[in-house]
Amino acid sequence: MASNLPMSPQLEQIHGEIRDHFRALANGFQRLDKIKDSNRQSKQLEELTEKMRECKRLVKEFDRELKDEEIRNSPEVNKQLNDEKQSMIKELNSYVALRKTYMSTLGNKKVELFDMGAGVSGEPTAEENVQVASAMSNQELVDAGMQRMDETDQAIERSKQVVEQTMEVGTQTAANLKGQTDQMGRVVNHLDTIQFSLKKASQLVKEIGRQVATDKCIMMFLFLIVCGVIAIIIVKIVNPNNKDIRDIPGLAPPAQSRKLLYLRNPEYMGK
Repeated sequence: MASNLPMSPQLEQIHGEIRDHFRALANGFQRLDKIKDSNRQSKQLEELTEKMRECKRLVKEFDRELKDEEIRNSPEVNKQLNDEKQSMIKELNSYVALRKTYMSTLGNKKVELFDMGAGVSGEPTAEENVQVASAMSNQELVDAGMQRMDETDQAIERSKQVVEQTMEVGTQTAANLKGQTDQMGRVVNHLDTIQFSLKKASQLVKEIGRQVATDKCIMMFLFLIVCGVIAIIIVKIVNPNNKDIRDIPGLAPPAQSRKLLYLRNPEYMGK
């Protein structure tokens, strides 16, 4: 039946790959009956599971291609292709059930790696998709496709808005960081200026301190000299006959009394 179906090259290639996997699965399960070692049986089941997983992917791809070509094919051809797809799904389900039987026989408690049902993911199977599509008219299919495209466009627009908002936040953050960097640079420059001013002020204070100390010494020395001179003058005035104290240059001796000057004057002595 399948060889007489009018298929496009893409559908024919996918269909051929699915049939090749089905033959490999049939031979694999036949060899599995002859294997006695449980470890080898588990390994063989893992290989068959991979083939079933690949078959599932190919069936979904066959379904997508069939939907794309549905408009170009006649209703009779579409019905025959859908029947062939249903047949492949049933055959694949039979291998899945056979695998579960072997797994139960082996006592393997591992989590199922392959499930043709809805499973944990909640995604509909290819068979369920075919049943839903078969119950819908062409207009309903077109409307469903348009709705899906609208939802995809909305999701893309939301993603674009998120990207634009992220770029705006990044730009604003970069500007703020640049402003903070410039401000920190100015603060560092001010600190350098303040440090230089403090050094100059410290040097100036030291220099003033040295000058003040020198001036104090000079003033103290002059004060001592003045005090000494005043003391000598006072002693001379009090005791003018004291020969131990020399006359200060420029300082006149104390004036003698008028009586002594009168007696010593020669003119008056002659009289």
